[in-house]
Amino acid sequence: MKVVAFNGSPRRDGNTAILIKHVFSELEKQGIETELVQLADKVIHGCIACEKCSENRDQRCAVKDDAANEYIEKMLGADGIILGSPVYFQDVTSEMKALIDRTGYVSRANGRMFRKKVGASVVAVRRSGAIHALDTMDHFFLSGEIVIVGRALGVGRAKGEVEKDAEGMELVKSLGQRMAWVLGKLHG
Repeated sequence: MKVVAFNGSPRRDGNTAILIKHVFSELEKQGIETELVQLADKVIHGCIACEKCSENRDQRCAVKDDAANEYIEKMLGADGIILGSPVYFQDVTSEMKALIDRTGYVSRANGRMFRKKVGASVVAVRRSGAIHALDTMDHFFLSGEIVIVGRALGVGRAKGEVEKDAEGMELVKSLGQRMAWVLGKLHG
């Protein structure tokens, strides 16, 4: 089994990545392979509404000058998907929104090709907007008929500060355990 996580933060290895890695720790204890994709490493643009994915139905986006198709391939090859984002102006980052729009549109155009995968969302927050950001990512899962096993958040601004949030650390640990359990039930 494999879980791929997408860190939507433009800051590589910040609080969002830290939270995801804590989820991964629980998955790896159960022998589940993990892969972290940092959206800060490659460009992904928003959807241009060309609707070619609906015409072509080839599980790919017709726009090929960015990382969207690479990310689609990673999702197709995984049993579970984690979306993680810091809160930017009460929602997910523009990088995460581009990922959701592009991969989500292609999935829907191709019969919801991520259907029955397992999904979870993680948010790093300083003050407010966590629930809205979590909802944005969960709507991707719901729209694609992906089984949601939960969501978690950690509070912090400076890199590493989320690890001081004891409740947040318990939430991501529990999320990882629950995701591993559900994956085991579905694929074990």
